[in-house]
Amino acid sequence: MSILNVERLSHGFGDRAIFNDVSFRLLKGEHIGLIGANGEGKSTFMNIITGKLQPDDGKVEWSKRMRVGYLDQHAVLSKGMTMRDVLKGAFQYLFDMEQEMNDMYGRMGDVSPEELERLLEDVGTIQDTLTNQDFYMIDAKIEETARGLGLTDIGLDKDVNDLSGGQRTKVLLAKLLLEKPDILLLDEPTNYLDEQHIEWLKRYLNEYENAFILISHDIPFLNSVINLIYHMENQALNRYVGDYDHFLEVHEMRKSQLESAYKRQQQEISELKDFVQRNKASVATRNMAMSRQKKLDKMEVIEIAKEKPKPQFNFKEGRTAGKLIFEATDLVIGYDSPLSRPLNLRMERGQKIALVGANGIGKTTLLRSILGEIPALSGSVHKGENQQVGYFQQEIKESNNNTCIDEVWNEFPSLNQFEVRAALARCGLTTKHIESKIVVLSGGEKAKVRLCKLINRETNLLVLDEPTNHLDVDAKEELKRALKAYKGSIILISHEPDFYRDVVTETWNCESWTTKVF
Repeated sequence: MSILNVERLSHGFGDRAIFNDVSFRLLKGEHIGLIGANGEGKSTFMNIITGKLQPDDGKVEWSKRMRVGYLDQHAVLSKGMTMRDVLKGAFQYLFDMEQEMNDMYGRMGDVSPEELERLLEDVGTIQDTLTNQDFYMIDAKIEETARGLGLTDIGLDKDVNDLSGGQRTKVLLAKLLLEKPDILLLDEPTNYLDEQHIEWLKRYLNEYENAFILISHDIPFLNSVINLIYHMENQALNRYVGDYDHFLEVHEMRKSQLESAYKRQQQEISELKDFVQRNKASVATRNMAMSRQKKLDKMEVIEIAKEKPKPQFNFKEGRTAGKLIFEATDLVIGYDSPLSRPLNLRMERGQKIALVGANGIGKTTLLRSILGEIPALSGSVHKGENQQVGYFQQEIKESNNNTCIDEVWNEFPSLNQFEVRAALARCGLTTKHIESKIVVLSGGEKAKVRLCKLINRETNLLVLDEPTNHLDVDAKEELKRALKAYKGSIILISHEPDFYRDVVTETWNCESWTTKVF
């Protein structure tokens, strides 16, 4: 049974085409991975099928009475709402039904016997629905789900504006789970999630009976939950049965076959054109030349899409730092209340350290305390000499209306425009991206602009907070290579063991220091 039909979809932004004549069908029970490089239009596709964006051309049709749950990588939670408010929003349709039922009760004293009978019947139907949907157990269901995701430890009455990126993602995931939609649409759900809750999401999706579409650049996670791949590339969408690893094999084979066919056809075209050119003027051979020209005119020319630029991240290394990077003595981190017990930590030149552990326990707070961006609650941090720090923040909340060129040029005014464009191109951005405003770029493209600024600054210490969020597979592999080659010191936060395991010399588990209860 077809749940969603997309026919001949075309869409673009300005003169930049995203899709051209794309068709897609979602069947009941399909678990689909939607993949493609940054900027190919995956999130745009999700926004179109959910009605947030109108396509330039084409048709999107859902089956009737389908409840769609969408976890959007750019979803916003309103300031002033508590986590409990957001989770209760999962049952808004039931609260609306309760209000409708109460309105009916209010009208019963002023209606005719016939109307009263109809109202009583409607009230009975609504009451049955509320009972079947466990409406009178909503608070208990919210508590149960929130506990499973570790949200009760934070406090359900906490303002959502005060949550970390990972905590906000968990709130949205919990809301989706409580909604129990017929279809799940998930846009990079593992971003900001710690390993424990990625495992929880993996189990949930494996047990999920309905269909879902998942965007993710976390390949081990993707492989573990999907049975179909849709690959978005060069304005087209192609279907592959199986997981990501199988897709890679088939895609490379198809690509190789297409390249071979293209070379053979180009050789044939060259020979036909040469024959026509040499023989069209001669009376004896004119008919043969015309025959070959007709063959040329009727030929369906094979086209090979231009290769997208692969990112190249090569960090500029500064002067040698002192032997000591930092030493923390009885350091207690936090804001209004402590997030850690007193810490005694030391990092020396050449060390590459991963900070791991659940969200909300203070990993980012520790980084910012070490950098001196926020004061310690008690204790001290002593930093070494001759440090040139490059800091990649986890998330930038404010909108940025600069173009990519201006963003980098403002940072490096001594460069000329050609050098700025070349620096952005080396990070895997096309001319269309480079000339666009940052506010309209995808999450992965924004991350590449930020990495462009980081790699072109001389550093001897890199401080990286979730640097792989939103990055596509090629960019992640290249970033891993560059960090392994980097001769300076690194301290990074990551929830992807496959990424940091080969980069770091040691791992610090922050859960052993935290004051939070698990």
